[in-house]
Amino acid sequence: MNETNERIDGFAGDAVGVLDDDPVGKLKVFVYEMPRKYNRMLLDKDSRCLHHMFAAEIFMHQFLLSSAVRTLDPEEADWFYTPAYTTCDLTPQGFPLPFRAPRIMRSAIRYVATTWPFWNRTDGADHFFLTPHDFGACFHYQEERAMERGILPLLRRATLVQTFGQRNHVCLQDGSITVPPYADPGKMQAHLISPGTPRSIFVYFRGLFYDMGNDPEGGYYARGARASVWENFKDNPLFDISTEHPSTYYEDMQRAIFCLCPLGWAPWSPRLVEAVVFGCIPVIIADDIVLPFADAIPWEDISVFVAERDVPRLDSILTSIPLPDILRRQRLLARDSVKQALLFHQPARPGDAFHQVLNGLARKLPHGEGVFLQPGEKALDWDAGLQSDLKPW
Repeated sequence: MNETNERIDGFAGDAVGVLDDDPVGKLKVFVYEMPRKYNRMLLDKDSRCLHHMFAAEIFMHQFLLSSAVRTLDPEEADWFYTPAYTTCDLTPQGFPLPFRAPRIMRSAIRYVATTWPFWNRTDGADHFFLTPHDFGACFHYQEERAMERGILPLLRRATLVQTFGQRNHVCLQDGSITVPPYADPGKMQAHLISPGTPRSIFVYFRGLFYDMGNDPEGGYYARGARASVWENFKDNPLFDISTEHPSTYYEDMQRAIFCLCPLGWAPWSPRLVEAVVFGCIPVIIADDIVLPFADAIPWEDISVFVAERDVPRLDSILTSIPLPDILRRQRLLARDSVKQALLFHQPARPGDAFHQVLNGLARKLPHGEGVFLQPGEKALDWDAGLQSDLKPW
């Protein structure tokens, strides 16, 4: 089957051809020149942020600097981008400091608003920001704390490009673009095995089932879904599941038919990207999740969705899927365009995650009438938010 026919026959509706869109000529982006303390100095201080799952904010900046959509004339820009690395100020354990991120962002926005006139024309409505935290621009890894904070008030009119996506959640505002977390393309490439290798593992998962430090009983972590997987299927021979993370992890995914992608503290993880890249059908267990580039990637055609309450029936759900449906999903997963759309390549490649972000921004053009403010009009309150977030950075 040739590529054109596969695209028409395999993908339905609006997803047809969208992954192959070229954003060049459809939008222009002005990249603010920021003091080094907002990006380069943070990276120089701790290079771990080049490798963690939040690294898209760094690579998006690097990509835009040499992208054909970049304009050096802000007057002709459709979008403005502020390169602030809010996930690059890390704890010794490698986690972004939740109290520092909103202060970095507020400081960066204040610098932009006082240095150039463009923020004040719209109060940020024609600006986009990378916010790849666990709960996006709520800037916290614990959901309760994230919901208490809410989205940083100064970002209420901006377009947020974030990994977090969950419907009807305070940390996802309308118009956001949900993106995949960063998973190192080179590292995965180095672990590829022969595509003819039999898929002898029916269900595969490696990861936590309980967070003993924060939720020892397992009822809150992953809303109990991971605990239920373990309690129901730890002795099931069809399920290769464990907390151990073997050196053959990537190879094992390529030998599996189904890869479990349950929520953890947040609904997303790099596991989804890895499953797609390695052709393992993702079994998505995360109610109300908003998946990356959902307007371009036909997730319903390449994945299996299982409601959290149905985890105890996971074995019967998966074994009841007809073989032709499994083969069809595998064929669609094998398409290079699907894999590339989830990867932040360095250097960038046509159709990769960078280009999907730009396509998402281009589809939001032209800006509506409410974007530009009247002279003297203000839509944001600079003093709104938690008192702790108002402290200087």
